[in-house]
Amino acid sequence: MKSERQQAILAIIAQKEIETQEQLLEALKATGIDATQATISRDIKQLRLVKELSSTGVYKYTTVQHRADPGVAGRLRTIFRESVTSFDLAQNIVVLKTLPGLANAAAAALDGMDLPDVVGTLAGDDTVILIMRTNAAAQAFCDEAHTLLT
Repeated sequence: MKSERQQAILAIIAQKEIETQEQLLEALKATGIDATQATISRDIKQLRLVKELSSTGVYKYTTVQHRADPGVAGRLRTIFRESVTSFDLAQNIVVLKTLPGLANAAAAALDGMDLPDVVGTLAGDDTVILIMRTNAAAQAFCDEAHTLLT
């Protein structure tokens, strides 16, 4: 059901200029799919839809054409390099030490990189914990972190 609904959303925004969630709900209902505004909101987030100015001058929902702008990725790496002071690992958990007050920035940078082997991050004041999928992924991350920090 969710997959079918999300495919319908993608088809609708490809064919029509949908400006609001209400318009999207109406278009889904016209195709026989009932959903709530909260469900649509989650779908928009999961599909990573954004609003873009159309040629007719209205903001409409659209898909992101590229995963990450190289400028954004570069800024994220800069934030990471400038905030992390050291790191260590214990099996599939990586612990990053940061300058005081910068753990949230480092964790946000990592989250923004959308790394497939990172299950999640948790940030304190000067420490970030990364939960990796496997021990090997944690080691590979530390190898990469070493190159970012040198």
